[in-house]
Amino acid sequence: MYIVQLGVAIASLFSEKLKKMRDGERDAFRVLSEKVDPEARYIWVHAASLGEFEQGRPIIEYIREHHPEYKILLTFFSPSGYEVRKNYEGADIICYLPIDTAANARRFLKDIHVEMAFFIKYEFWYNFMHALNKRNVPVYSVSSIFRKNQIFFRWYGKGYARVLKCVSAFFVQNEESKQLLENIGIENVTVTGDTRFDRVIQIANQSKVLDIVETFKDGKNAFVAGSSWQPDEEIFIPYFSQRKDWKLIIAPHVIGEDHLQQIDALLKGRNVVRYTDMVAMQADGAMTPELAERLKNAEVIIINCFGLLSSIYKYGEVAYVGGGFGVGIHNVLEAAVWDMPVIFGPNHNKFQEAKALIAAGGGCPINNADDFAKVMDGFIADKNALEEASKKAGDYVKSTSGATMKVLEAIGMN
Repeated sequence: MYIVQLGVAIASLFSEKLKKMRDGERDAFRVLSEKVDPEARYIWVHAASLGEFEQGRPIIEYIREHHPEYKILLTFFSPSGYEVRKNYEGADIICYLPIDTAANARRFLKDIHVEMAFFIKYEFWYNFMHALNKRNVPVYSVSSIFRKNQIFFRWYGKGYARVLKCVSAFFVQNEESKQLLENIGIENVTVTGDTRFDRVIQIANQSKVLDIVETFKDGKNAFVAGSSWQPDEEIFIPYFSQRKDWKLIIAPHVIGEDHLQQIDALLKGRNVVRYTDMVAMQADGAMTPELAERLKNAEVIIINCFGLLSSIYKYGEVAYVGGGFGVGIHNVLEAAVWDMPVIFGPNHNKFQEAKALIAAGGGCPINNADDFAKVMDGFIADKNALEEASKKAGDYVKSTSGATMKVLEAIGMN
């Protein structure tokens, strides 16, 4: 860990993200010294990044509402989590987690009365967990998922696997994870599923009404592409150049002008509007007749801002989630919760929810443009097939929800 610490210090000279992480880790002790209430009882939730935070959020917010006797300490490892949620109102203290050394663990826990700790998904910090264990603090691993190629199950990982003995209870996503843990002598395991399902349902229930998108749709069928990258756009945009009876909503993962111009080039000859331009045309936030007419005549709307995607999905009949032709797909649950089939690229095998969505009949994996055309042609030609796939997608999300309450019931906090 000290070697890692040195490596991060050197690498931070060349990486703004690593510099933020290193500075944040060093600043964590100051944050604690200023904000810790020595008389308070704290529940600690640790999430590596933004995705893990969303998994932990239903637990945080339930405790906040039903157990005000506790304060919440929320820590992040990655700037992509901390920088987005550093002002989150659901926690009393938010900071980075310092690098995992024994000295840092002792110092971090010295002046804060932690009564229980939740580590989300893949988070297993050897020294911090051992320090909590020595203080008899219950440690819960929530929405964790294990695969046989992880270090815990290799002959050379037996030493590191001792960290698993520090966990009071594992709440895992699937039976495979439970079996893998039991094979190495870990018995305190319950299959509860993934708390993200509860979160996407919560998000859907709190979704925004977007007058601009609703007016643009104008009662027609709409295809929503969320978190798309250029390889994704090169597949679905040409298809819809021949299907002008469908409206096209594109919410790209990158909204820089260079990428937006790449999308414009693919859409050459189409009537395209950008969301922020339409917002600027409103009169004191209200829809004008001129704006409504322009939106209804448009064929494509590009969502060139962040924070709207989960609400935008509800306006679609079919969704496409990007990333599958790159490092991995983005969140398919945000789309499926709206009773809508979800199409995505080939790099989805590491995503439990994508594989399960396929098995349920609501997920449609593709490898190329021909696959995409076959899927869409099928939905357009057969309304019943589209309705059936839509129902299966929504039913999958709803039937797999409830992990949050299973966890809270198991630890006696329901």
